[in-house]
Amino acid sequence: MTAIEQTEARPRGTRLPRRARRNQLLGAAQEVFVAQGYHAAAMDDIAERAGVSKPVLYQHFPGKLELYLALLDQHCEALLQAVRTALASTTENKQRVAATMDAYFAYVEEEGGAFRLVFESDLTNEPAVRERVDRVSLQCAEAISEVIAEDTGLSKDESMLLAVGLGGVSQVVARYWLSSGSAVPRDTAVQLLTSLAWRGIAGFPLHGAESGH
Repeated sequence: MTAIEQTEARPRGTRLPRRARRNQLLGAAQEVFVAQGYHAAAMDDIAERAGVSKPVLYQHFPGKLELYLALLDQHCEALLQAVRTALASTTENKQRVAATMDAYFAYVEEEGGAFRLVFESDLTNEPAVRERVDRVSLQCAEAISEVIAEDTGLSKDESMLLAVGLGGVSQVVARYWLSSGSAVPRDTAVQLLTSLAWRGIAGFPLHGAESGH
């Protein structure tokens, strides 16, 4: 369950189990950070949104940065798992490309706008934030590159270059599709992007004569 699903404001003084309270606070923080950005957001705003006092908020998170990083960790992990699930969803390569592309579209379309914390943060000059964003992009690319290397026989470095390209195109186009209010339905957008990517990736020979994908 994501933090945003725990954001229903509760009357002050309502006691919750520690994990439930933490999730509630993360949900409130996500709403405030997405709406205002890191720099404009205040712990007062987050506490008010969660319906708790500031001391309760500080019991769980020592400061605004720690709260932001906890959210970032949660949503970076969600993206990585979505990509890995897409890659494992089929052994048919064109469908695997489509599933991976769709994972990025689904991620940016998810209610709550958590992707903005990962891809559009106003705190990328903070080393701890930059490290997390770079790491999840690298981990997604590594997951994709493993499949490319296995299927094509390309070297690790060559496969990684292709994987970074596929992941980068996916997230940039998905964000543009969402922010522009494109009239193109998500399924159609994914199909278009898959066709573009597949025309390139399909040019690399399959590794091993037994591969029939």
